[in-house]
Amino acid sequence: MGAFDRFAKKIPKGQMIFCEYEPGNSFYLIQDGRVQITKVMGDIEKAIDILRPGELFGEMAILEEAPRSASAIALDEVTVLEFNRANFEILMQGNPQIALTLLKTFVKRIYDQRRRFMILRLNDIQARVADVFLMLHEGMAPKHSEQDRWEFPVTTNDVAHWAGIAPDKARTVINQFVSQRRIELYPNKIVVQNIHDLQRLVSSRRRDEE
Repeated sequence: MGAFDRFAKKIPKGQMIFCEYEPGNSFYLIQDGRVQITKVMGDIEKAIDILRPGELFGEMAILEEAPRSASAIALDEVTVLEFNRANFEILMQGNPQIALTLLKTFVKRIYDQRRRFMILRLNDIQARVADVFLMLHEGMAPKHSEQDRWEFPVTTNDVAHWAGIAPDKARTVINQFVSQRRIELYPNKIVVQNIHDLQRLVSSRRRDEE
């Protein structure tokens, strides 16, 4: 990425990079440091992701020409490459391989963000935890897979992060699922006994909340 050093920008720790709902015409590629993404849901601002070097954020400003859908804050002193519509065209023309990689990342990020928001929109905490496993399953499973039992290399804290809840609440729900023999809990993985059972649970709770 040396050819793009002219687009580099340093952001002090704790600085707001951009705010939800404000206009945006730039996106960022993290070179160093961590960036926290937050979103207002109801009356509460929730942390929905922590991004690290090599990850993109703010790309919806380029793709949809829409206001920012979330806020971004520098958790450390952060170095980013900042691109806008004008220099994005330079990037596309000057290095097609990097441009292709970025476009693939755009597609995945859009899906991941929308999938995470689907989880966070659920009010039922048990359904949120179950939907985390469905999200992980969607990323691992081949289409039309009929397999019931799935192993996920995640911890309770990982599940809590994706579900947008405190770790102790996630542990409570997971222990309930263990007692119901829906999952098995191990130090470095969680095994879902029947992924289709969790699909039915989430679908039912989502219908109840509509």
